[in-house]
Amino acid sequence: MLTLGLVIEALTGYQAAGGPQIITDVASDSRLSIPGSLFVALPGERTDGHFYVSAAFARGAIAAVVQRDLPADFPVLDLREPLTFERAAAVAAPICLRVPDTLQALQTLGAFWRRRLDVRVIGVTGSVGKTTSKELIAAVLGTRYRTFKTEGNYNNEIGLPLMLLKLTEAHERAVLEMGFYQVGEIAQLCAWARPHVAVVNNVYPVHLERAGSLEAIVQGKGELVAALPADGVAILNLDDPRVMAMRARTRARTFTYGLDPAADLWADHIEGRGLAGVHFHLHHGRETLHLRVPLLGQHSVHTALRAAAVGLVEGLTWEEIVAGLQSIGAVQLRLAAVRGPGGSLLIDDTYNASPESTIAALNLLSEIEGRKVAVLGDMLELGGFEAAGHRLVGQRAGAVAEVLVTIGPRARLIADEARQAGLPAAAVAEFETGEAALPFLQALIQAGDVVLLKGSRGLRLDRLARALEAGA
Repeated sequence: MLTLGLVIEALTGYQAAGGPQIITDVASDSRLSIPGSLFVALPGERTDGHFYVSAAFARGAIAAVVQRDLPADFPVLDLREPLTFERAAAVAAPICLRVPDTLQALQTLGAFWRRRLDVRVIGVTGSVGKTTSKELIAAVLGTRYRTFKTEGNYNNEIGLPLMLLKLTEAHERAVLEMGFYQVGEIAQLCAWARPHVAVVNNVYPVHLERAGSLEAIVQGKGELVAALPADGVAILNLDDPRVMAMRARTRARTFTYGLDPAADLWADHIEGRGLAGVHFHLHHGRETLHLRVPLLGQHSVHTALRAAAVGLVEGLTWEEIVAGLQSIGAVQLRLAAVRGPGGSLLIDDTYNASPESTIAALNLLSEIEGRKVAVLGDMLELGGFEAAGHRLVGQRAGAVAEVLVTIGPRARLIADEARQAGLPAAAVAEFETGEAALPFLQALIQAGDVVLLKGSRGLRLDRLARALEAGA
């Protein structure tokens, strides 16, 4: 278990300092500090963690990692200076540990703790579906192994080290989500996490504005397979040529999945049944299984394939894999189906949006009985793909929706394309904000309607969804 002494050893190399006080958790948010925890004060433009050291100690933290002087009179052990026996012996909680850079200290500590643990790490990346894949993979592995999974979207240079520090000696498998914004980021995450298995979902122009180009996204996500050891396994989507090109970047063996019979694990006879899940046939070698999984939309078959592939690679039986895929509590979807005004059904998929995920959501809408109302907002950070991405969504919306409501200036392209695809002009309404659209939707929605709400997080369409649900 992690102790104060090990924290100091990780940050200085000096052993036997700080004593055996157990660190119960590590947090960079003082509100998450618990008795016995370590608080890492990260600087920031909006919020500087150094202002919350007192709050962390008040909640029971026994140590805080800081990079500047504090106004409060807390004991400080300056780790920028060489430790001596006398200074090390004087360490007692609560104490501030002064370092040059608290973010670097957090990352160093996470990597140090990971190296001490005998756990197999499964890294998951991709443009769309990382979180759902992570959840289902963990559910499958959890049928046999003590399995840890990334909490929420803690998948970056801050979140991943925090997740590594939640691992214990009891864990046998860890499923870690790895996010991407720029080339070199996933390589760094892998240097800390040391994955044995890589799962790559897909490559789409998501976050293109920040990444710079689609080629940069391919390069960045491929860093996960490039980091694998020779005895590792790269699980690749055969249906995505950009993903399959990553095979050349790894020395590990590859295992493919997809809808093509050439894949090691593949599916056919796919039937989406709306909120009742999806049915399909699963093939591996000479084996064929007929499955129903509680996932929404035909696109989710790829998610099931990824989880099953990891199960096979990690030695699980088909009985264990199927039990994980079908476990009721396995998939904590960001998409939620709730009752709306007048007895309607709201499909709340407002967490985020890309052209691919929005089209998948529209495909789900097409599977559900009722008048189909699509409420679609701007998709952000698409860079040079912005116009084309919105028009692609508009084409599908025109084919699926009976009523289309768009929100935001970019989404006007969705409305234009939907009308060109044949949706009557009277069935299309355009608004700048969710607040402006609310009265219209409250008057429009009626019993028997199925209403999809989807848009990028920056539009805060979750507020619109909550307002509609509250009026049910």
